Amino acid sequence: MKQNDLKQAAASIIAWYAQHKRDLPWRKGKDPYRIWISEIMLQQTRIEAVIPYYGRFLNEIPDVNALAQVPDDRLMKLWEGLGYYSRARNLKRAAQMIREEYGGVMPRTAAELKKLPGIGDYTAGSIASIAYGQPEPAVDGNVMRVMSRLFADSGDIMDQKNRKAVTENLRSVYPEGDGAALLTEGLMELGERICIPNGQPLCEECPAAELCRAHAQGQETQYPVRSAKKERRYEEKTVLLLCCEGKYALQKRPEKGLLAGLWSFPMADGHLTGQDAADLFHAAAAESLGNAKHIFTHVEWLMIGYRIECKALIPEYVWVTPAEIESTYSIPTAFKHFKNKL
Repeated sequence: MKQNDLKQAAASIIAWYAQHKRDLPWRKGKDPYRIWISEIMLQQTRIEAVIPYYGRFLNEIPDVNALAQVPDDRLMKLWEGLGYYSRARNLKRAAQMIREEYGGVMPRTAAELKKLPGIGDYTAGSIASIAYGQPEPAVDGNVMRVMSRLFADSGDIMDQKNRKAVTENLRSVYPEGDGAALLTEGLMELGERICIPNGQPLCEECPAAELCRAHAQGQETQYPVRSAKKERRYEEKTVLLLCCEGKYALQKRPEKGLLAGLWSFPMADGHLTGQDAADLFHAAAAESLGNAKHIFTHVEWLMIGYRIECKALIPEYVWVTPAEIESTYSIPTAFKHFKNKL
């Protein structure tokens, strides 16, 4: 695709987005804090799932200063169900850095934004272009898919050098001011709604269809090309709902590894029998709670669970009521099946 064609495609996408953009809560105004929160929440998470979390989060944590000071457990509770909890921890770390090193004001350039924890090229480009009108592309999987089809590019979209090449191509045609925001959001919207990842893209609705090489060749579904995913590892786990005096046992997970530092029910490696689980706590029996699974990026937990009535509160755990779990303690979605058994 020639540079003039790419420039024309960008102009068509901007015009299309201005007319067809969805009414989403983070598109109201140019507050960089609100844009930042939305972009972090939207990583690995569907728009429909994010919307209620976004509203609740901003109601309680409306600005950088509030985020820098929010207690960790409260932050985790507000994030409960969104997953990838390191995103929330990085938000707070970044807010503290903004307060201490930038006087509480978010940096304006992508280069400065990338110095903050949890902000990479894509998020920095999003904030810089949408909030500040900087000519900075924000290239994620959606944008790579759109660009690979426009160029009929067979390069691996997971290869960082190809992502950098796409970023530089886009930067050469990026407008400033309102146009930068419109192009960034327009490319996102196009990838989410029209140039979709699974199944046939909706080329008849695409503003850049006449310039798209993959479309001209009738080979839209052959792009993008990506390297094979890492093979998933399977792990067996036994989840234990220990109850005593109307309370249930919780423990904090280790500071490293999956669900690091989060509250969880006690858990053992492998699939224990009911009797083995009961014997661990000198109980007469263990009630089966069925099984569940949870998929992380490259690991899948295959879980079974038991409810065990303990004779006394065991000091190594924190003992709380179901109401306290609901209001105060963040339990990761991985344990949803067992949490529902409380």
